[in-house]
Amino acid sequence: MTNNVVGSIDLVEILFTLFWLFFAVLIMYLHRESKREGYPLLSSRNDGVVVRGFPDLPPPKTYKPAHGEAVTVPRTVDEYELKAKPAGAGFGSPFVPTGDPLVDGVGPAAWSERAETPDLTLHGKPRIVPMRSQPAWHVDDRDPDPRGMDVIAADGEKVGSITDVWVDIPEPMIVYLEVALDASIGSGQILVPFHWANVNKSAGQIEVDALLSAQFANVPRLATPDTITLREEDKLMGYFGGGGLLAEPSRSEPLL
Repeated sequence: MTNNVVGSIDLVEILFTLFWLFFAVLIMYLHRESKREGYPLLSSRNDGVVVRGFPDLPPPKTYKPAHGEAVTVPRTVDEYELKAKPAGAGFGSPFVPTGDPLVDGVGPAAWSERAETPDLTLHGKPRIVPMRSQPAWHVDDRDPDPRGMDVIAADGEKVGSITDVWVDIPEPMIVYLEVALDASIGSGQILVPFHWANVNKSAGQIEVDALLSAQFANVPRLATPDTITLREEDKLMGYFGGGGLLAEPSRSEPLL
């Protein structure tokens, strides 16, 4: 009579091996799922070269959000014109813009083809709206109210004045500043991302160092005055974000 029920089988070794097999399969699965966005990659140097890598792309999956259109990923490859060229002949040379990088969406000014619908709350209403549409909202008395303040560009020139603020309803905060452009700059209203604005309370000014005064004329506009779509947000953020590096040539040069 013996108490040996597994014979010569090393049960610990089997469990250890199964664990590592499971872990390897999990890593491969997660790596494949990570390719739902941004793949396949396109080579801008050789026509027809599509990079998929290993493992291959996952099968298409359709997501049905509570609001808006269904989204299927991975997406098909979109053809677009890259308005930039290699800085040198060597493979891997950095690209330099061939036109206005802020308008063309090159480098830090790039934007994606997001939906032409606003970001919505759980109740299906636009998430980011101008304060004029929310009578119960107001700027706290302890904070400076930017409405009426002049907007000063990076070159010290006045480009317009603040007419309203756009707020995030679920996250009570200012997201954009609405600016009426001076006639010397352009016409109409534009939005400035609030995190690119420095509120100078003592001077009663909003300082925006991302852009030069002339560049405010080409800030992406909204299709409708009281709503902003996801794509319009991306373009707006790209324009001001790109200005931080590309508004003038000196910004893209080394500091030392």
